[in-house]
Amino acid sequence: MSQSTEQTFRHNELGLSNEKALEMYATMMLARKFDERNMLLQRAGKINFHVSGIGQEVAQVAAAFALDRDNDYFLPYYRDYGFVLAVGMTVKELMLSVFAKAEDPNSGGRQMPGHFGSKRLRIVTGSSPVTTQVPHAVGIALAAKMKNKPFVSFVTFGEGSSNQGDFHEGCNFAGVHKLPVILMCENNQYAISVPVHKQLGGRVADRALGYGFPGYQVDGNDALEVFRVVKEARERAVAGEGPTLIEAMMYRISPHSTSDNDLAYRTKEEVDENKAKDGIPKYKQYLEECGLWNEELEAELQARIRKMVDEATEYGDNAPFPAPESVLLHVYAEEGR
Repeated sequence: MSQSTEQTFRHNELGLSNEKALEMYATMMLARKFDERNMLLQRAGKINFHVSGIGQEVAQVAAAFALDRDNDYFLPYYRDYGFVLAVGMTVKELMLSVFAKAEDPNSGGRQMPGHFGSKRLRIVTGSSPVTTQVPHAVGIALAAKMKNKPFVSFVTFGEGSSNQGDFHEGCNFAGVHKLPVILMCENNQYAISVPVHKQLGGRVADRALGYGFPGYQVDGNDALEVFRVVKEARERAVAGEGPTLIEAMMYRISPHSTSDNDLAYRTKEEVDENKAKDGIPKYKQYLEECGLWNEELEAELQARIRKMVDEATEYGDNAPFPAPESVLLHVYAEEGR
């Protein structure tokens, strides 16, 4: 056994079983392969549009595992494939969304891909205007406090969104009323094409101080550190100690979307440098050092994921589109309801 037992089994100390630690890795890899498949599908003309989250899966999945996935409410933003897979969405459901099919549980094929919604999983529907999910998350946290229920709301957004009024209004209300909400900024260094040094005069995490609650900056490529910080934020929230702002530092390896030429505003060398910091291989190496993972298990996982993604792709491609008469469904309230 190399070095110290403390370092090797850090996940156990944080409250993660070996099985959950492995499940985290499998979910990260599933999200990555789903994302890569969608890039190929769009290039092949099979789907119209894809917003990629490659490079952000580690923080998303680790955060999900630190929450109560049976009771908490989730308000993800449009890159959070890893997060929604971790809280219970399936690859098949996500593929129905990207193909805009009638069975899509997010919106019946109406919204763009990445606009998640699931009443079953308590994923609150998002909209295209960024940051609008923050006040909604704060409202759900207010309901938790008023009803004296031990659940929290968890909301994610980009660092560009942290400059929007919705973010500041949500933070202020949450701070005033000490609400059980966790706000996680996925700082991927670019607000579409605007680099972070042209958007932020300081750290997003430090903004929490002005609203009277803690803010933490964390390495978004370190799965266990993200897990620790989110878990502690949840413990604070259910104990009545109010909100927490978390700034997870990461890098958007892929373009902003399939409509984006990212090399128009950044260099290949910069992207390659950040690929070397990718958190998924780092977490895999950690599991190997723990003696929990090896190349044989890796090959089995890759084959299993490939089969899942292939089957989901085929199903989504062949599923029927919404019927024209469905356009008014869920637009008006049904009589008597």
